[in-house]
Formats: sequence, structure tokens, C-alpha cells
Amino acid sequence: MGKPKNKAKRSIFRKLLIFLEMLILLPLLLLIISNQVIRFSAESHLYDSFEEIPHNRVGLVLGTSPRIRNGGPNPYFNNRMEAAARLYHGGKVSYLLVSGDNRTRYYNEPEYMRRALIALDVPQEAIYVDNAGLRTLDSVWRAKEVFGQQSLTIISQRFHNQRAVFIAKQNGLDVVAYNAADVPQGHNDKTRIREWFAKANVFLDMAMHRNPDTDDERVEIGSTR
Repeated sequence: MGKPKNKAKRSIFRKLLIFLEMLILLPLLLLIISNQVIRFSAESHLYDSFEEIPHNRVGLVLGTSPRIRNGGPNPYFNNRMEAAARLYHGGKVSYLLVSGDNRTRYYNEPEYMRRALIALDVPQEAIYVDNAGLRTLDSVWRAKEVFGQQSLTIISQRFHNQRAVFIAKQNGLDVVAYNAADVPQGHNDKTRIREWFAKANVFLDMAMHRNPDTDDERVEIGSTR
């Protein structure tokens, strides 16, 4: 009499175990697939070589903080600014659009970027500022809808460029990306982990049609100021 009950309990336990495994494995599988799709689709648009990257009128410099949490300099920031300045001075772009987080008056990524580029001898009149680039999606979308660009050179580290290029292509932009120097392994583990989830979130943004509201803003790059 007890055997059928034990057998039923084991069956329920196995089904529960399979369900829990699926609950863990399915999100992990989706995370891996989404990252691989973005990496492979963006690869042909990424350039490590300054000599090989084609010219675009505008370079979009993606924002990050100039300082890390302990107050020291952020190598991601410095490497991006140096890459952007090199593209400008080498004639690979004519203007730089710096886009980042300025959600409070105490934190202004685009202004930090503008000052850093001026310190690298990029003329002020060649730099345009987007203070509403709170996310990579915002920066790319606003480059098209607010600043009127159909083709761009995106400037960031390779892992970030992969996502930015994918977003840009999904929004109909003709883009290439210049890979700024990366940061040595061991100094960027948290950033890399966050990037895995940021890439997966791209597909959630697409599914939910999330795009920033530009409120009919328009800025013409290259116009007389």
C-alpha cells in the first residue's frame, strides 16, 4: 500500500527538481545567447586599427565617470578621451559628440569629457554636448533623433562598443566603432559582469519598445554657434 504513494512522491519530487533546474538554466541560457548574438553581429563594425577605420563626420563618445569609487582616475574614461582625441587629430572625425549622465548638477559626465578633450587640444567648437545620455540606448537614440546623425563613429571600449553598435544598427544607423584601450583584467571584473546583463537587457528594451522621449529637441552639428 505504501509503494504507490512513495512512487508518486518521487515523481512529484523529480518534476519539482526539473522545474527548479529550468528556472535556473533558462535565464542563464538566454543571458549567454543574447551576449553572443550582440558580439557576433557587431564584430565586423569594430576597429582596433586607427589606420583602417573609415572617416565619419561625427564621433559619438560614450560617457563614464572620470573617477572610480576610491577617488582615483578612471582608466576607462582616460582611454576613451585619448581615443576620441586621436580620431579627431588624425582626421577620422570632424566633430565629437560627448554623451553621458548629467541627471544632477553635482555629476556631469559630458562636461568632464568636454574638459578632458580640450586638455587634449581638441578645439571647443568641435565638441558637442549631450547631457541626457543616461544610458547607451539614450546616447545612440539621441545622436540620431536630436543631433540628426545617420552615420557615426562610436568611441568606447570593445565590450561596450559591441552593445552600442548593435543598438545603433537596430535603430537604422550606419555605424562603425573605434575600440579605446581596455583596462587590464582584474581591474574591471565588476564592469564586465554588469556588461553581460546590460547586453541581455538590450533585448528587453527592444521587446518593450523603450526609447527616450526627445521632446522635439534638435541640435545641428557643424552649424555656426
